[in-house]
Amino acid sequence: MLIKLIIELVIGGLCGLVANKIMNGKSKGILRNVLLGLVGGVVGGYIGNILGVGGGWVTGIILSIAGSCLVVWIVKKLFA
Repeated sequence: MLIKLIIELVIGGLCGLVANKIMNGKSKGILRNVLLGLVGGVVGGYIGNILGVGGGWVTGIILSIAGSCLVVWIVKKLFA
């Protein structure tokens, strides 16, 4: 259980970092990247469910990065 949580945090952080790089953002810290990655994963999963996109590791990571990009864009618009 704890190992799954750690893996999800690491993957969320990596997705947040990738999304931050895609959106040409300056890194504001690993905690911010993890949070944006986790929120982006939830957003990406929700969008995937709406569109009827099937699950899987690759699909989940792609949706997490896409959701994280959306979250990074929204955060930039709100706090710029």
